[in-house]
Amino acid sequence: MIYICQVNKVSVYRREHFNAAHRLHNNALSDAENAQLYGKCNNPNYHGHNYDLTVKVTGPVNEQTGYVMDTKALSDIITMHVLDVFDHRNMNLDIPQLNGVNPTTENVSIAIYNILRPLIDEQFDLKIFLYETERNFVEYPA
Repeated sequence: MIYICQVNKVSVYRREHFNAAHRLHNNALSDAENAQLYGKCNNPNYHGHNYDLTVKVTGPVNEQTGYVMDTKALSDIITMHVLDVFDHRNMNLDIPQLNGVNPTTENVSIAIYNILRPLIDEQFDLKIFLYETERNFVEYPA
């Protein structure tokens, strides 16, 4: 069987890395409830992670360039608008996009998506994969 694709959609991925601190805490809960729910992640003095970020861009291959999106341009966007904002920062205190938001990996991935979405041509689908550890990661949108 031969499959014919009307549009040659391809996904390109860019992996990046940043380090950031946070404290998981819900002000609507007691200190005891927060400690029970978040454990070590509720440390009042914060704690840090070495985050791995993968940004996936999907769209048609441009006939002229042969690219979906130039990965150097994608890297520059991520560096300027995500890494320069998040790297070596306290996400509870230093990141305007997380002001008043519990900086769980889920919420951080949504914030990163919301930062990047207006900067990536709307013809492309965008997906964020954020690894808090080697074993724990989220995907947004799911």
